[in-house]
Amino acid sequence: MKGEKPHFFCENCGTEVPLHAKSCPGCGRAFQAVRCPACNFVGEEALFKGGCPVCGYIPSNGPERANQGKTTACKAAGALPPWVYIVSALAALAVVALILRWLF
Repeated sequence: MKGEKPHFFCENCGTEVPLHAKSCPGCGRAFQAVRCPACNFVGEEALFKGGCPVCGYIPSNGPERANQGKTTACKAAGALPPWVYIVSALAALAVVALILRWLF
């Protein structure tokens, strides 16, 4: 797969689209951004020249393979940063402490 150029497909009709196309040659839908079918990262087409910049996904056989080959990086891309879990846990402990003070 190394050295293979990424392929782009219209999200609306599935037609393969040239790299710098502003609209789909199949259905005419205008493009504003590129979305990775594996991790749903959205960005400018320049970011996707070597595949998805977040998970590295490159479709090899068109849109029918869009949900195959997800990597753990794709799954981790949707995870929250660790500090969110820490702050949430501290907030929960503070609420429990307030409830216990109020009860006793």
